[in-house]
Amino acid sequence: MKFSIIILNYNVRYFLELCLKSVVEATSKIDVEIIVVDNHSADDSCNMVKTLFPQVKLIENKTNFGFSKGNNIGVAEAKGEYICVLNPDTVVAEDTFEKVLEFAESKSNLGIIGCKLIDGSGKFLPESKRNVPTPEVALKKILGDTTLYYANHLEENSISRVEVLVGAFMVMKRDVYHSVEGFDEDYFMYGEDVDISYKILKKGFDNYYYGGTTVIHFKGECTFKDRKYAKRFNGSMQIFYKKHFKKSIVFEALIWGGIKGLTFLNLQPSVKKQKVESVVLISNSELKSLESALNFKTELKHEMDSVSDFQQIILDNNMLTFKEIISIMQSYQYNNTITYRILPQGSNFVLGSDNKVSRGIVIHF
Repeated sequence: MKFSIIILNYNVRYFLELCLKSVVEATSKIDVEIIVVDNHSADDSCNMVKTLFPQVKLIENKTNFGFSKGNNIGVAEAKGEYICVLNPDTVVAEDTFEKVLEFAESKSNLGIIGCKLIDGSGKFLPESKRNVPTPEVALKKILGDTTLYYANHLEENSISRVEVLVGAFMVMKRDVYHSVEGFDEDYFMYGEDVDISYKILKKGFDNYYYGGTTVIHFKGECTFKDRKYAKRFNGSMQIFYKKHFKKSIVFEALIWGGIKGLTFLNLQPSVKKQKVESVVLISNSELKSLESALNFKTELKHEMDSVSDFQQIILDNNMLTFKEIISIMQSYQYNNTITYRILPQGSNFVLGSDNKVSRGIVIHF
């Protein structure tokens, strides 16, 4: 077995369906197994997987074990030379895995590979590539300086070594995963991706950011940005610093206070919804058709924020490939008057999210 994809799901049935449809398309030429680990969802996730994706191995946990233990359970069942830890609120392009595996085969000291992630509005997610959040780096971020927190020295489409990658999309050899004992189960949610990235670095492996492919990550589907989120995030960072950095009473006090302040400041208020003036269904792969539908001119492509009408674009996967959908979203990422919904092939719903902080929307028809 060449490749095992592990998807940990919790109460995101429709996003999981879209994710699995993209994964199935992206693995048609790969020796692969797809494993869904469900953390005791209360929705129809498990029945949906059994009905629509009988080729997928489904593990139904009887309790919510959190991110680390849930993924460890999935990897324990995996037989692939390589594994991919993938969030259920993601969409991959048809050639994503082929490109990443080809890159992986070219490296002799491979740790983790991550890729370019965008949110539901097509905007780049800077956490796709990060540096180790040392206490000094964390304090600077608290003060508003993210220069050292994110790997801003790397271009979005670059391919280069990087220190920390995000748990929404991680590819590595299964042996490397086991060499650091997988995700640390002291973390319930948040921080475990930083931890495993750092553990693998300390083992002497090279982590890579691969900007040659793009994946949509509808952030916030599995969690809420509320005080419970802040408490978990705060606790995870405390675990990270206790495990990996020398103890200093004075410095710890600064860090703990700083982390609590950071999590409080990072709580995002609800985003005011804008009234949709028109809805456009895009079933043509040519970008010029989208420009025509929106009354855009090519020369105004980088000035789209001046367009007054607020329009919602429905991207029809019955006609468009996932790669084309991703390309369209990226092409118009600077236009804040556009929102997107994806119509998965053969489905009776559309879904999407309008930014990286608010939860997504599912509409049935």
